[in-house]
Amino acid sequence: MTLRQVLEGVALRGELSEDLASKTVAGLEYDSRRVGKDCLFFAFAGSRVDGRRFAQDALDRGALAVVSELEKPADFPSHWIQVERGRRALATAARNFYRSPDERVLFTGITGTNGKTTTSYLIDSILRTAGSVTGLIGTIEYRLAGEVLKAVNTTPESLDVLRFAAELEKRGGDRLIMEVSSHALSLGRVFGISFHTAVFTNLTRDHLDFHHTMEEYAAAKAQLFVSPKWSVLNAEDPSSQAMKGSGREIWYGIERGDLRAENIHSGFDGLRFELVYEGSRQAIESKLNGRINVMNILAAVGAAISYGIDLATIARGVAALNAVPGRFERVDAGQPFLVVVDYAHTDDALRNVIQVAREMTRGRVITLFGCGGDRDRTKRPLMGMAAGELSDYVVLTSDNPRSEDPLDIMNDAMVGLRRFDTPHAAEPDRAKAIRIALSQAKPGDIVILAGKGHEPYQVLKDRTIDFDDRETAREVLGSLGYGESA
Repeated sequence: MTLRQVLEGVALRGELSEDLASKTVAGLEYDSRRVGKDCLFFAFAGSRVDGRRFAQDALDRGALAVVSELEKPADFPSHWIQVERGRRALATAARNFYRSPDERVLFTGITGTNGKTTTSYLIDSILRTAGSVTGLIGTIEYRLAGEVLKAVNTTPESLDVLRFAAELEKRGGDRLIMEVSSHALSLGRVFGISFHTAVFTNLTRDHLDFHHTMEEYAAAKAQLFVSPKWSVLNAEDPSSQAMKGSGREIWYGIERGDLRAENIHSGFDGLRFELVYEGSRQAIESKLNGRINVMNILAAVGAAISYGIDLATIARGVAALNAVPGRFERVDAGQPFLVVVDYAHTDDALRNVIQVAREMTRGRVITLFGCGGDRDRTKRPLMGMAAGELSDYVVLTSDNPRSEDPLDIMNDAMVGLRRFDTPHAAEPDRAKAIRIALSQAKPGDIVILAGKGHEPYQVLKDRTIDFDDRETAREVLGSLGYGESA
């Protein structure tokens, strides 16, 4: 494909010479380390690193030209193509280069503060049950026609998404499910991509370090709903009104909506309820727990309906999903109390997971949590309040402190926790904190290890270490006399 064809539709700040425009482009890259001969290298204006720093490296590796919204460095010796908006240029160029795979592979995008990952796994399970070959892009992992790949970002750059879609099409895939973060929407990582279905889960306080206000946060989410063919919207969240698009809509909810759940039964073995849609009823069974997962299931069902899948097949797809890593994931070593690991890292998510635990036990709920460093500080006391108000015992610890002092982060959360008289302990060493939490448990209790979920690492100020709440819990349970290592 020629450079002219690749850049068709890109807003340029200057004319391309005929000689350059007719050259053949071998590939697109925004990481100079992956550049090969005759690739176009896209240099972004980063918040921490200026992409122009890597332009010479890209050129040394054989780049045909550099594309950037930044001005050409005075000493740069080769072709520099200046564009209006770098990430939009990359998205348009990638869609051209891979010949619009989103027109043949149908995209489902899921956005919202909480529930994106579980909803994406449910949709993937339903679509595969219906016979589709699927791709999945999300927080935990990427899946490409059955192959599991490591997740780099919740929502990668547009080039990665479209390259992924093109490879999925090559492998016979026809459906791509992806979590779409507010950061990705703001930065233009899905600019120009056509979505068959857009799903909204909910909007609660998060990422205000990036978006500054809830209004900005909601506006970022709303970008996903500008032009999908179908929108699946939470009838119980007022923020859904801001997500309304031009396509067909399905509104879901327990109390209201086109798509509802009735006669809900929740217990240790999962969920049972009746799905109600357009006069039809369908029994649903799931191994997932709690009211919040009723909503996640309804969101996934709405997406499946947008693809014309019948309710009986949908029910089989929901039942086929056994668990989602790090989402109310059980750690069982034969102990007489329940231990669950959950990714809850906002006050709303923490409230939801504690309420699920409350529904399941007559014993105590023991909650361990921490707050991430270099992130929205305003949610820390709110998380402390959620844990203190709803738990019987709380262990406050460190999450991913990053560049901050863990004790400073914990002090912010303690402000909210101390508004209640709930017994609690504070221990910055997460492994020691997990031992405290598990040592407190008695038969019939539930211990929640919240915040890190599926993550197998902990990000400290000067390094990242191996750390998995699930593995640590198993080790502690073994030392307490449970399991194979007892």
